Amino acid sequence: MANWFNVGRLVNTHGVRGEVRVLSNTDFADERYAIGSELKIATAPNEKGIFVKVNSHRVHKNFDLLTFEGYGNINEVELFKGSNLYVSETKLTDLAEHEFYYHEIIGCSAYNEEGEILGSVKDIIETGANDVWVVERKGKKDLLLPYIESVIKQVDIENKRIDVHLLEGLDH
Repeated sequence: MANWFNVGRLVNTHGVRGEVRVLSNTDFADERYAIGSELKIATAPNEKGIFVKVNSHRVHKNFDLLTFEGYGNINEVELFKGSNLYVSETKLTDLAEHEFYYHEIIGCSAYNEEGEILGSVKDIIETGANDVWVVERKGKKDLLLPYIESVIKQVDIENKRIDVHLLEGLDH
């Protein structure tokens, strides 16, 4: 059974011709919402949901506007409001070296150069220049690690391990 990953939230309808307004949370909107792309509409990833094919995609303000095959008016898509859009793990494309999907990083354990565990990555913050990985630590404030070569030394997705070099001032 394939895993499903959230790519956006259906926040409202748009117009009367079956278009939906999506608050997207994917870095690959053009790929995820390409005409013919198969998505699942559900409130949770493990829910059966409704499977749809993208019929059109355009960007308007901060939203992605989509229509789906077989859904041609507002009444047919009204029930989708508040649901999420999911893409199947089988539809994810391979990324370049040193690029990762969020779900691959979140949950990994971070280790310092002495091999001591620092904590577990619980979130990723997009800053524009580089992502920042938020490491949850027991009894301490979260550690913010910039995803840059001088800090993140090695990422082992299979073993859920990240080796880091703590630059001066990162751990305070």
